[in-house]
Amino acid sequence: MKATEKRKFGRTSLKVTAMGFGTAPLGNQFRRVPEEDARAVVKGAWDAGLRYFDTAPMYGLGLAEHRLGESLRSYPRDEYVLSTKVGRLLAPVPEGNVESAFWIDPPPFEIVHDYTYDAVMRSFEDSLQRLGVSRVDILFIHDIDVWTHGATLQAEYFRTAMDSGYKALESLRSQGVVSAIGVGCNEWQVCEAALRERDFDCFLLAGRYTLLEQDSLDTFLPLCEERNVAIVLGGGFNSGILATGPVEGAHYNYAEAEEPILERVRQIEAVCKQFDVPMKAAALQFVLAHPAIPTNIPGTRTKVHLDENFKLIEHPIPAELWEELRKQGLIRENAPAPS
Repeated sequence: MKATEKRKFGRTSLKVTAMGFGTAPLGNQFRRVPEEDARAVVKGAWDAGLRYFDTAPMYGLGLAEHRLGESLRSYPRDEYVLSTKVGRLLAPVPEGNVESAFWIDPPPFEIVHDYTYDAVMRSFEDSLQRLGVSRVDILFIHDIDVWTHGATLQAEYFRTAMDSGYKALESLRSQGVVSAIGVGCNEWQVCEAALRERDFDCFLLAGRYTLLEQDSLDTFLPLCEERNVAIVLGGGFNSGILATGPVEGAHYNYAEAEEPILERVRQIEAVCKQFDVPMKAAALQFVLAHPAIPTNIPGTRTKVHLDENFKLIEHPIPAELWEELRKQGLIRENAPAPS
């Protein structure tokens, strides 16, 4: 498989590269990224042939959008696909008053969750300014899941997004300033509920279809196939453990992994070692075998990480590895495997 292979994006006219570029690390996620490193990794992605870039106002409280837009400005706009998200407005606060568990040294803003029509329109316009573009190819409603908001607020926010925010996305799509609309979150059940209610083109699913877990094969991914809806796969390493392996302190779903997860990863890793394949390579390639998933967007912090991801996604993997994982019950019987 080639990372730069162009693949059709569901029912839309867009084409994305099999590997996209996720920009959460450019927002100083957990550690600071110098400006020159941010520019270098985006340039490296472009020079290597990646043509799909995903960002969000949340990432670094606007910093990732700003850095990505600045880095892409010298390239022809028609030659790449760009996605961002709505649902979080950035409100200014006095300098020095920003505290964040995710973002290091962010600009002086705080997040205000708002999924109404007016807020979606304002968020979209704000993103255009930070990115320095006149249109966005894909626009996702961001994080209307229980993990983000808790059960009570999630129900309220979901209803607002479906009844009010969706109308804004639909309007932007009809105006042609957005080509595809969708939802991006960490829970496939929420994505499925949204698809059963509204006419979405795509979803960004983070961490819920991976080498480690495939419950979304029950109903959601078949529904996407049926409706020719595209999935952008994020969080393919389950927030770290499929990259680091089952080491002490390994992260799963943004928290320290518990023993049942560690043990399952040990078993997957053992099969990968049996066939002399890096587990990271298996994780990156596995998800792209599903017909509803045209692109995988690992977050990329440095040019070194970028080069490594290219090698991993193109690393040869024998069919026997997938057969052994299936035989041991480590991937589901109905999970497509790379050919």
